[in-house]
Amino acid sequence: MTTAGKEEVPENVARAERLNANLSRMEALTRRLTAAMAQRRTHDPALDGPASDIYLKAATAWLAGMMRDPGRMLEQQVAHWGKALRHQIDAGQAMASGEFRAPADPGPSDRRFSNPLWDSHPWFNYLKQQYQLNAGAAELAVDEMEDLTPEDRKRVSYFTRQIIDMMAPTNFLLTNPDALERAIATDGESLVRGLENMVRDMEANNGELMVTLADKEAFAAGVNLATTPGDVVYRNRLFELIQYRPTTAKVHKAPLLIFPPWINKFYILDMKAQNSLIAWMVGQGFSVFVVSWVNPDAAYADVSLDDYIRDGFIRAIAEVRRITGEKQINATGYCIAGTTLGLTLAHLHKAGDKSVKSATFFTTLTDFSDPGEVGVFLDNDFVDGIERQSAQDGILSSLFMQRTFSFLRSNDLIYAPAIRSYMLGEAPPAFDLLYWNGDATNLPAKMAIRYLRGLCQQNGFAEGSFEVLGEKVSLKDITLPLFAVACETDHIAHWKGSFNGIKQMGAKDKTFILSESGHIAGIINPPSKGKYGHWSSTAALGGEPAVWIAGAEKTKGSWWPRWSDWLQSRSGGEVPAPEAPGGPENPVLAAAPGTYVLNQRG
Repeated sequence: MTTAGKEEVPENVARAERLNANLSRMEALTRRLTAAMAQRRTHDPALDGPASDIYLKAATAWLAGMMRDPGRMLEQQVAHWGKALRHQIDAGQAMASGEFRAPADPGPSDRRFSNPLWDSHPWFNYLKQQYQLNAGAAELAVDEMEDLTPEDRKRVSYFTRQIIDMMAPTNFLLTNPDALERAIATDGESLVRGLENMVRDMEANNGELMVTLADKEAFAAGVNLATTPGDVVYRNRLFELIQYRPTTAKVHKAPLLIFPPWINKFYILDMKAQNSLIAWMVGQGFSVFVVSWVNPDAAYADVSLDDYIRDGFIRAIAEVRRITGEKQINATGYCIAGTTLGLTLAHLHKAGDKSVKSATFFTTLTDFSDPGEVGVFLDNDFVDGIERQSAQDGILSSLFMQRTFSFLRSNDLIYAPAIRSYMLGEAPPAFDLLYWNGDATNLPAKMAIRYLRGLCQQNGFAEGSFEVLGEKVSLKDITLPLFAVACETDHIAHWKGSFNGIKQMGAKDKTFILSESGHIAGIINPPSKGKYGHWSSTAALGGEPAVWIAGAEKTKGSWWPRWSDWLQSRSGGEVPAPEAPGGPENPVLAAAPGTYVLNQRG
C-alpha cells in the first residue's frame, strides 16, 4: 500500500528508526554532559555531608548496645530477617501458583509507590516491600540506640533517613516502572529529553547537579510577579526601598515597613495579585514600604551583620520616617530578617530610640537552643566548611543554601523533581512558588559566619552575649508591642522554637499566632483562598509551647485580617493618602519592583 506516492513504513520499522535516532541524540548529549561536568569547581568537601565522626558515634552506640544487651540486638536482627524471609517465601509461592501476581502487601502506603505495578507486579512489589522492611529496620536500630546525646541522636536519625530516602527504588531508572513505561511508550524519547534536562541543569550551574524546579521562562519579576504598583524611593549598597502607591483615599498614620529575608527575593510577599500580601495590606489602607535586598557578590565579602543593621534596617526606618513625616513606624521582619529586626529593636531600645512603634515577626527564630530540623546542619563539621568556602569565595553561595534547605524536604524538592525531569523527561512546571524558590541570593561571607556562629551556634541573642554595634543585646531588650506568626509544619523555623524566643522578649503586649502549613504557605495565605486556619490565645505568653497550643482557639481561614486589625489599633488615625511617592530628598529612582530584584546594580 502507498500513501501519496510513498510506501507506508511498517510501525515496527518506524519505531526502530525513532529508537536509533534517539540513541544518536543521547551520544551527543553525553558529550555535552561530560563537558559540563568538567566545569565543576572543587569546593570544600564538608559542604557535601556530615563529618565521619557522626557515623563513628552511631557505630559505637550500636556496638555498646550489642555488648550491653546482645539479646535485644539479636532479637532485632531475627525479627528483621524473619520478615524479609517471610516476604521472600510469600513472593515465591505467589509465582509458583501459576498466576502472575504479587503476594499480600501489608506495608505502609507511600505516594512514591503510586504506580499500580508496585502492588500488582511480583518483581516491583518485591523491591518495594524489601525496601520498606529494610527502612523500618534501620530506623528501629537508630531509635533504640542509648549511648547518644540528644543532639547526636537527632543527627544520626536525620542522616539515616536521608540515606533511606536516597536508596528508594523509585530513584533508579531500572527499578522505576513509571520511567520504564514512559521510555518504552516513547521509543526512548523520554530518556533523551531527560538527559537534555540534566545537561541543561549542569551547564546552568557550572557542573553542579541542581534540578530545575520550575519553568524559568514562565515568570519574571515586574511582568507577572511583583506587579503591585510602587516606586523605588531610596537606594544604597545594600537595599532598595520601595514605596507602594495607595489604593485608598486615606491611609493609616503610621507607615508599615516590611523587611523580607535577604536569603531570597522580596517578591514572595508580592507574587500574583490574588495572593500578594503587599497588595492586600495596601488595600487595607496601610502605607506600605518594602526593602528589596541586593544580591551580593565577592565585593561584599567584608559586609557584616552590623552593616546590615546600621545601613539596612536603621537606614530604611529613617528613610520611611523622612518620606512620611511620621515619628514612628510599624516594622515587620520575615525569617532571618525577623531575627535581625529583633537585634535592631534591642539596639534601638538601649539607645533610647523610639522610632518603631510596633513589630511583627514572621516565622522568626531568636532563641536557637532548639533550632529544629535545620539544626543538623549547624554543627561545626558543616559550619567550618562553610567558613572555609566563604573565605575563599567572599560569599556563602545560594547554591549551597538551596541544596541544604532542599534536603530538609528531599523527597519533595530533590528526588521527585529529578524523577520527573531526568527519568520521565518532563519539562519543569510553570509554578510561581517554585520559580521564586530557585531565584535565590548569596550572603556576604562575614555576615553569614557571624550569624551562624554568634546566633545559631552560640545562641548569643537569647543568652544576652551577642553584640550589636559594640553593645550586648538580649531578648528582654525588645519591649514594644509585638505580633508574631509561626507555622505549624515549618521545617526551617519550627514553631516551638519561635514561640520560645517570643516569650522571652521584654514586651508586655504580645500576640502569638500559629498558622497551619509551612514556612511559605502558612504566611502567604490570603483570606480569599479560605484555606489554612490558625490558632490564637488571649492567655499570657509563657510556659511550654504544648501548654499554649492546648489552650489556644483555632480559627478557620487566614490570619491576615487579625493582623490588619491589630496593626490598625497601633497605627494612629487616618490621614490623606500621599499624592506622589518619595519626597524632596527621596526622588523616584525606578518603578517597582526596582533593579536589585533583577540582579542589576543602580
